[in-house]
Amino acid sequence: MYDRAILHMDLDSFFVSVEVLRNSALKGLPLLIGGSGDRGVVASCSYEARKYGVHSAMPMKMARRLCPDAIILRGDMDAYSEYSKQVTELIAGEAPCFEKASIDEFYLDLSGMDRYFGCYQWSLGLRHKLIKDIGLPISLALSVNKTVSKIGTNEAKPNGTKEIIQGTEKDFLAPLSTSKMPGIGEATYKKLSFMGVRTLKLLSEIPPRLLEREFGKWGKVMWERANGWDPTPVTPYSEAKSISHEQTFGQDTLDIRKIKNIMLGMVEKLGFELRESQRLCSIVTVKIRYADFNTYTRQLRIAYTANDKILLRHVYDLFDKLYERRQMIRLIGVKFSGLVQGHYQINLFDDTIEEMNLLNELDHIRKRWGAHAIGRAVCIDQEKENDHRVVPDKKEHMPAKQAVDPKWSKMMRRWW
Repeated sequence: MYDRAILHMDLDSFFVSVEVLRNSALKGLPLLIGGSGDRGVVASCSYEARKYGVHSAMPMKMARRLCPDAIILRGDMDAYSEYSKQVTELIAGEAPCFEKASIDEFYLDLSGMDRYFGCYQWSLGLRHKLIKDIGLPISLALSVNKTVSKIGTNEAKPNGTKEIIQGTEKDFLAPLSTSKMPGIGEATYKKLSFMGVRTLKLLSEIPPRLLEREFGKWGKVMWERANGWDPTPVTPYSEAKSISHEQTFGQDTLDIRKIKNIMLGMVEKLGFELRESQRLCSIVTVKIRYADFNTYTRQLRIAYTANDKILLRHVYDLFDKLYERRQMIRLIGVKFSGLVQGHYQINLFDDTIEEMNLLNELDHIRKRWGAHAIGRAVCIDQEKENDHRVVPDKKEHMPAKQAVDPKWSKMMRRWW
């Protein structure tokens, strides 16, 4: 009997599995998904390719050196999003409460179901149904919390299952490397290793005050998770949430260049908000209000992304299709909806390493100095102009753009 039963499900090598499902001739072959150029990045790779040392987020050039016989596919995010949707709908029809953590990862809260039937047996039945109806391999683990279940799933891969019975969490975690814990990245792992802490057992035995002194609040969280504690709830899945931004012009305008520069600033702001909250959007909406107060909107369903470049392309396309009347425009708005939890790494097909590093550096500056600390020159110039002539739809004046700290100026010039 579980006081709390949390199931974690993860589609194995999701992108690769979809490609194999669509083309059975690829089964058993070393397969790489991602940008095909030397500056591209591996978005996903098959287990056959992993035997050569290839892993996700590795530069494609290096992956080809390690596995010269690998088959490289650019990837099809529309297809991956469609299969993810099918899995989500099937889980939604079976599970009492679930959270979609990313395009291929789910948490289910099965607490209380043991009274009627075994949680683990029910989980196996759901997995069997997913494999039978959709055809994709999936691994799962059941335990008392999200952290232990996620680690259990990783240990059960590929295409396996695991149950960590209540009360055995510490025994299960003890022999595992600290790198197995979600949230411990390369830098934290190296620091722990330097301290002589290489297993979760040792991490669980360190006084939490010492870890807090070295790692801040995250130190205490690591200690709790190493001891098998994690009260994080399963957040019920919903695609209804959205983020948006609108601006009403002080004077109606026909200046398309100015309007598109403003939309560029909106996309950068909303894109950063997506990545900071670790979300991806699947619906883009553009709104136009003309001088006669007639309002028109157009939306497009896209593959899950938080990439400014991709989002901006869709926003511009929607605006060009929507702006047909050639009348003065009073208001412009952009909305991203169909949000799910997920990381930006799933959008690696069109990115180079330089573009990824640029986006990460910009986000780092915004997190440290504020969302308005840095932006493209056209956006900054436009906002300076708009300080006098543009107000938001709710008739509140926009704050002026914050000055960029001089120490970042060289970095900005280098990136642009």
